[in-house]
Amino acid sequence: MRNVLVTGAGGGIGAAIADRFAAAGARLALSDLRPAELSTVAARLREQHRAEVVELPGDLADAGYAEGLVDRAGPLDVLVNAAGIYPATPLLEMTAAVWDRVQDVNVRAALLTTVAFGRQHVASRMPGAVVNISSGAATRARPGAAHYATSKAALEMVTKACAVELGGHGIRVNAVSPGFVTVDSDANPVTEAYAAAVSVNPLGRRGEPREIADAVFWLAGDEARWITGAVLRVDGGSTAGTTGLPLHWSGETVVQQGIEENEEQHVRV
Repeated sequence: MRNVLVTGAGGGIGAAIADRFAAAGARLALSDLRPAELSTVAARLREQHRAEVVELPGDLADAGYAEGLVDRAGPLDVLVNAAGIYPATPLLEMTAAVWDRVQDVNVRAALLTTVAFGRQHVASRMPGAVVNISSGAATRARPGAAHYATSKAALEMVTKACAVELGGHGIRVNAVSPGFVTVDSDANPVTEAYAAAVSVNPLGRRGEPREIADAVFWLAGDEARWITGAVLRVDGGSTAGTTGLPLHWSGETVVQQGIEENEEQHVRV
């Protein structure tokens, strides 16, 4: 039975990850800024999976809380850093306070929990696995997300740096990068603009939290034992390309157009 700490477990992808591990019989320590939401998730896991769950609510922007979280959770096999915030902020409205809070929660907290996890495992000489939740924004900027995109790009480098330094101790560190995922859709209804944005990926739909959870569960398991420092993009193919661009010409038209253009150039000469 594995012992797993999941941050950001009060809803969305984090809650789905907690559910996936609980279904497999893991003992869980869950963290979230929102105590009420965290308690709701914990109660559901206890009822549905008879899971052993410890609730550790707190603010990951507080370095002291982040640094002490792993020790409070007890001996761990897996750490999942799923906590993240995205206060949409146009660039010209950005402040130092908003920027710093996003970096503190999305990057620094993941680094601090990974360091604590690493120390725990070096002391016990036991292997372990860390999975960070990144985003497609790490490689593609978008309006209102300079702070968020920067934080996720930094998180992917933290993932690689930690993998390099902890690999010799049997600790694997990887990341999962979700594409557009349906999260709390009652509170955030899908607009036409959102639906259009997600419909152009090759699989033609937005993802579900459980699909991200499945990827995290696999990366944390023995099947991925020779994988570290990797970023697994679970995005319906968005990274590969888009189906939203029209096909302007057929192959024959392109060839014929090329011939005609060459003939015109020859006449001009």
